[in-house]
Amino acid sequence: MLEPMSLAAIAAVLSAVGAGMANEAGKWAWESAGGLVRRIVGQQVTAPAGPDELAAVAERIHAAVRTDPALARAWEAFARTAPGPGRADAVPALPASIRFFTDRQGPMKLLEREASRTADGRPRVALIHGPEGIGTSALAIHWGCREAERLFPGGQLYADLRGASASTALDASTALRSLLVQLGMARDEIPPAAADRREWFRRAVATRRLLVVLDHAQSAAQVRPLLTAAPEVFTVVVAPRPLPGLDALRIPVGPLTDKDARRLLTDLTDRETVAAARAVLPRVLERCGGSPYALRAAAPQLAEPNGPSGTDPGPNRQEEEPTVSDSGPVRTAVEGSYRELEPAAAKVYRLMSLREWPAFGPAAVAATVSLPEAEAARILGELVDRGLLESVDTDRYRYRPVVRGHAEETAVRVDGIPGYSTAVQRTVDWYLRFAVRARLAALPGGWGIGPLYEELAGSPGPYVNEGEALSALAAELGNLVQAVYAAEEFGRPDVVYQLCQALWPLQLKAGYHDELLPALRAGARVADAHDPGSRMAGRTHLLLALDLMELRRYEEAEPELAAAARAEERSGHLRGHASAVESLGLLRLRQWRFQEAYDRFDEAGAILDGIGAGDEGERDLPRARALLDRHRGRALRGLGRYAEAHERLDIALVFFRDTAREAYNTARTLTDLAETYLAEGDPQSALPLIDEAAAALDAEKAAHHLAHLRALRERCLSAGE
Repeated sequence: MLEPMSLAAIAAVLSAVGAGMANEAGKWAWESAGGLVRRIVGQQVTAPAGPDELAAVAERIHAAVRTDPALARAWEAFARTAPGPGRADAVPALPASIRFFTDRQGPMKLLEREASRTADGRPRVALIHGPEGIGTSALAIHWGCREAERLFPGGQLYADLRGASASTALDASTALRSLLVQLGMARDEIPPAAADRREWFRRAVATRRLLVVLDHAQSAAQVRPLLTAAPEVFTVVVAPRPLPGLDALRIPVGPLTDKDARRLLTDLTDRETVAAARAVLPRVLERCGGSPYALRAAAPQLAEPNGPSGTDPGPNRQEEEPTVSDSGPVRTAVEGSYRELEPAAAKVYRLMSLREWPAFGPAAVAATVSLPEAEAARILGELVDRGLLESVDTDRYRYRPVVRGHAEETAVRVDGIPGYSTAVQRTVDWYLRFAVRARLAALPGGWGIGPLYEELAGSPGPYVNEGEALSALAAELGNLVQAVYAAEEFGRPDVVYQLCQALWPLQLKAGYHDELLPALRAGARVADAHDPGSRMAGRTHLLLALDLMELRRYEEAEPELAAAARAEERSGHLRGHASAVESLGLLRLRQWRFQEAYDRFDEAGAILDGIGAGDEGERDLPRARALLDRHRGRALRGLGRYAEAHERLDIALVFFRDTAREAYNTARTLTDLAETYLAEGDPQSALPLIDEAAAALDAEKAAHHLAHLRALRERCLSAGE
């Protein structure tokens, strides 16, 4: 264990507190650390933005606490209770393997050899590669499930990197968060910065015997940040082709032999069916080309009267010739299954492929194809049975990349550009209406700009409570991001703006910052192109800036905040202008630039002073001013101006205590006052405020804030010893 006042221990505390900023208590601790560092060093120190800056700040703290026992005690008390990222101690498991699995003994022996290789400092990494439908993913999952207990008692992680295209591929930071969640870390305890996520992932797996499966990888660059040199971790990467630049044992997967293909068909049907089809079996095997996917598609047809040997093209007779020139076995199988579909099912199959929807459900399909939702659900089940869709979870479906390619090509030929455009815009319209209703239910006191927000304001929606609405938004997040892209492409800026606003609860309450970032960038881009200098431009830039702040990408957030302020000022929207300037002040608090933060809060207050009787935003003025007073108090505490901090915080506290539904802000202000007393060396005055704040939060279920209050209480008690 490190000695608490050692340079390494001080750096470790700073690193942990910075990595723990995914929730409100973590941000609080980081801000408190800035004030304490200023007190210890004797002057303002800008928050470290990288490892080198962090090491330099740690050295300055170390030099000061070595010569001043009082400062040493203050740092030790903070370090002992400072929060960091959450624990990652769950034992994860792979998705279920398939029931019938044939052959692949050679690749499985290679996997076992690499997994069992003596640790010599080189990461254990294997790359399974082969064409679509050949069974690479099935191989990785089947082998991992088979060897889970024997080789990987520490668990098995799985991440779908969605590398079919650049627009769907996960970035490493998002993939790392998925892996940390599987390891048991709460979403609101995962480090916001990508570098911190890599570090905490490597720490979490360092001593485990663990399998990591990275499926559908696009490139070596996507995979590298997810690799670890931990001696007992084995990483299996699955891709359609070798990935240049990835140092890994390459394991190619080829077609099944005819013997193994017959065995799989027998498993999927029965011996009698295969025997009865012996006359056509050679042609079936030739057409399937050893592809497990194609064999699974052919199996149901063996027992049908007009199966592989028949000539009836099936009810979907609108196709006069194959839709693809590629004669590969998977595309051939897809074409055969498609030609068996009834017209309504064929239309669903085609039209849902026109965007890369990650996973869609019956309601979106019904809106796109103008069907009853029950009928859409029935058709989706049929498409799954025929292997044209995959079931993701209850009532949610997706295409394999090669299947989607076939469906999209067929749609362009059969439905034409007008049909393509109409279908996509119907889907987008459904997602927009869904998102706005869920947004209004998830944040019932919130508001939004746009015609649909005006139409649906006050509508109760189908949700029992705010949490259910938030969960519904989270479940459709990937589709909502794709809807933003589609609306941008089709020149519908109002839809883009309303969708971006609908995503706000996922920023505010659920921490989906990585996934939202591309959509919010699109929103700002569309606003600049179509409505520069407007209120909407100000709002979209602000939403983007707040997302970047949560990801600790402060250098990118600052120009977005400046753009938001300019647009709001130009549009004459004083409340929005003040909010953008206030947010710049909050950024300065994160950076430990307390005087600049205070100046921005003063500037925001002066802007609010321009709102007169009857003006827009007038009703919100008392609350807005109370929040600014609280923020001013935080900045003054960071500056060591404790008497002035008390004055501002007391003003804010009076408002929040006397206002209904402000229990949370009351508790936050009480906590700020307690921290101010603690910073000025008066822990006894802090204790009753901490207890009052905890009592105010009993009904709020604010677990992280309560944990922060417990840590503050411990610091008060230890300071009084």
